[in-house]
Amino acid sequence: MNSIFNKTIPAGGKWSGTIGKGKLVRFTALGDRANLSTLMYTGQNLTERYNMPDTLKAQHTSHLTKGHVLMSDNGRVLTSIVEDSLGWHDSISGYTTRKQTDEKYGITTYQKFRNDWLRSGEENFSVELVRNGLGVRDIVPVLNLFSKVYCDENGNMHFVEDHCKEGATVTLRTEMDTLFVFSNTPNPLDQRHQYSSVPIKIEVLEANPVEEDDFCVNFRPENRRAFENTWEYHALLGDSIKTVMLK
Repeated sequence: MNSIFNKTIPAGGKWSGTIGKGKLVRFTALGDRANLSTLMYTGQNLTERYNMPDTLKAQHTSHLTKGHVLMSDNGRVLTSIVEDSLGWHDSISGYTTRKQTDEKYGITTYQKFRNDWLRSGEENFSVELVRNGLGVRDIVPVLNLFSKVYCDENGNMHFVEDHCKEGATVTLRTEMDTLFVFSNTPNPLDQRHQYSSVPIKIEVLEANPVEEDDFCVNFRPENRRAFENTWEYHALLGDSIKTVMLK
């Protein structure tokens, strides 16, 4: 299947763009130890955005992988995870700040290092959100693609250093028009003092129509209810969807 769009986000880089519903968004790590901090907003109404607490609560999980859906704060499905070579993506550790980046990797500035200065998720998100009519008040808990973070029995969070290898992939399917905002910066719990960020390739492809036996739809009863909310939303807008989905 040929891609209709592709882009590589360099180490430390950022990107944002709205991708229409019914697309596959495939991410490929072009090196070991990738981490792509991700924000998502409904393309037609930017006040509706990815809701981490509802997504995890409804699917009885603390991490995300194939079959899981990314729910909005209106109980609809923004995107679904339809393919995943890793089996675990971090939903709980957040993104890097300027203070954390300076303390861990040393102080760098654009004035001194130009494009080699070390960027933080905080700054990358701030810039890209403004470009899309939003601001820092619109930053919500992020999804960190390619990272694994787990909690032990005492509630301590642990980052798994060698979780992602070069060539790892994960594919999201857009169930609504979705504004993506990406920051290709290290996971905040990564303990290494070397700025670990590698290029990540993004490809957008056409997705097949969602069928009644779709894996993500049927992964949990809560998923189906969120899909039904989404299909109802599209039906009221006059978008074409299969009638069977609304029965």
